Amino acid sequence: MRTESTQRAVQVDDLEFFRDLAGRMNAAPERYEDLGWCDLDLGIVIHRRDQADFRALLRFADYSCVAVTEFAEEDEGIADCYLEGDFDAWAEMVGDIRAHGRATGRQTLSSLVLLGDKIAVRGKDPMGVDRFFRYAQSLQQFFDGAAAGAPVAA
Repeated sequence: MRTESTQRAVQVDDLEFFRDLAGRMNAAPERYEDLGWCDLDLGIVIHRRDQADFRALLRFADYSCVAVTEFAEEDEGIADCYLEGDFDAWAEMVGDIRAHGRATGRQTLSSLVLLGDKIAVRGKDPMGVDRFFRYAQSLQQFFDGAAAGAPVAA
């Protein structure tokens, strides 16, 4: 049963979560200028417990996230690379960002994908996966945008 506070909590497996992050990025391009522009189509795959996987495509260009759309499993291959993990891992990462104002320790994207046991980076083309690492700091800044807002739903 959902309580009122749970209903207001952020769902990391929802397009609105990613659209909110895109809005924060697009409203503050100066936070990204020192890192350089980003040209990346990033797929997000979140494995849910009792329902179909959530898939979102984030299109980054220059200092902005220009599009956030959902895609179907059969459409995989449209992104340069994918970040994939269980809902709990995504919620834990965003919870850490909310608690500390930014990702810390093993909850940074770089740490998570290097360990690969909770959230992994993958792609069909090694150059696409390389793009993740090339833009990792910009992507971390993007996700750190989750610091402001409602608690993460469990």
